[in-house]
Amino acid sequence: MIDIISIHQLFFSYNHQSILEDVNITVQPNEFIVVFGPNGGGKTTFFKLILGLLQPKKGWVKVLNKNPQHTRHLMGYVPQMQQVDRSFPISVLDVVMMGCLSKLNCWGRFPKAMCKLGLQALEKVDLLHKAKAPFGSLSGGETQRALIARAIVDHPKILLLDEPTANVDPQAEKSICQLLKELNADMTILMVSHDLQTIIDKASRLICVNRQATSLQTKEVCEHFALGLYHTPLTNPQHFSF
Repeated sequence: MIDIISIHQLFFSYNHQSILEDVNITVQPNEFIVVFGPNGGGKTTFFKLILGLLQPKKGWVKVLNKNPQHTRHLMGYVPQMQQVDRSFPISVLDVVMMGCLSKLNCWGRFPKAMCKLGLQALEKVDLLHKAKAPFGSLSGGETQRALIARAIVDHPKILLLDEPTANVDPQAEKSICQLLKELNADMTILMVSHDLQTIIDKASRLICVNRQATSLQTKEVCEHFALGLYHTPLTNPQHFSF
């Protein structure tokens, strides 16, 4: 079986400041991996290296046994939520279709088949009824669902999400986590999250990124480990093994 992602002896630095050191990680098909660690630990950089947006200083990254630049079309990415201009006149479906801009025809339009895929993606995230609504009218949780739809519209094999549940209410957070678990049946998922208690029961395993990367089974993550990492106790520790 070919590893979905393989990272070997990876080193990366910005302006001679080390960010990641000797990272060795493999990811198998249809795993659901939660990536966590302290701010500045290198989590977003880790994702950008997998996506081929950055190049390692040493070592290598392979996605489906190829350089990430050659497999980027097989990866969907939901970046950290940015400020949205709520007045910008664009529909929810238009935003979703941005996930397959490479499929525009010579007249700058999407074939009907691609538009159908956009509607199917919205249906998967339970936003089909909002297809024609202004993107700026969505709630925080709906916005994240729409961005997930954009990331999956072209049927990626890998979905990477950078804190998709940040700045949403607890109910929306649970809903997004459940949605990701359902999507996991069809794709490998890597998700950065600081809120382990909500997502840990969906995860296959966890990767702690703090300059190095440590793979952990969910049962290995205990209250004391999280306390040492974040300097704050878990509010719902029954999800964890002691």
